[in-house]
Amino acid sequence: MNDRPLIIAMDVPDKAEADVLLASFGQRPLFLKVGMELFYKEGPALVEEWKAKGHRVFLDLKLHDIPNTVQRAAAQLARLQVDLVTVHAAGGSRMMAGTVEGLEQGTPAGQKRPSCIAVTQLTSTSETMLNEELGIPLSMNEAVAAYAEIAERSGQDGVVCAAGEVPLIKSARSSSFITVTPGIRGAGEEAGDQARVVTPGTAADLGSDAIVVGRSITKAADPAAAYEQMEQEWRMPNAE
Repeated sequence: MNDRPLIIAMDVPDKAEADVLLASFGQRPLFLKVGMELFYKEGPALVEEWKAKGHRVFLDLKLHDIPNTVQRAAAQLARLQVDLVTVHAAGGSRMMAGTVEGLEQGTPAGQKRPSCIAVTQLTSTSETMLNEELGIPLSMNEAVAAYAEIAERSGQDGVVCAAGEVPLIKSARSSSFITVTPGIRGAGEEAGDQARVVTPGTAADLGSDAIVVGRSITKAADPAAAYEQMEQEWRMPNAE
């Protein structure tokens, strides 16, 4: 992921709404995140259509089940030739390794398997929630660092993490281990249901390899203009 993409989170309920949103971008190829809501409604056909139109697809289903089930599911996802998929690091090393094996098994001959990244802690999770509800007696940084270590050892290409945790991960993991950062907001925007948010420029300064932007673009009056603004901040952080 050397091009440091800005990924648009297509968190819309159906294809009709997605089509209206994408129309504002014309024929420009984009990197689109398809999450559970949209995939469960529209299924593989939507992914196949967007790939045929030249878009890259981040299929964010956060796989989490017993290793054999996840491995078999990953093989099916690889057949869609998506570019990026997610698993939950909390599923453990065997499950994460099985995901990579499944992706390799399902990738069509001659094609590159989808990159696989592990979710460390959701950006909606606060340290209080981590300790008091999830029963993990660590600081957020300690928990994220531990998951990142297991993820790399299990063959993951990187992790999903909050931007503030990127320097910690970069200092401990290999140079090829990527960090994908959700929880991105424009300056002055409300955090919504996110607990750990930053602007695109801050994410760039912290070393994120890719950012995922949702409502700041998708809920804007002019999504294409909002995209360009976020892209500029992401590419030229000192201009923030």
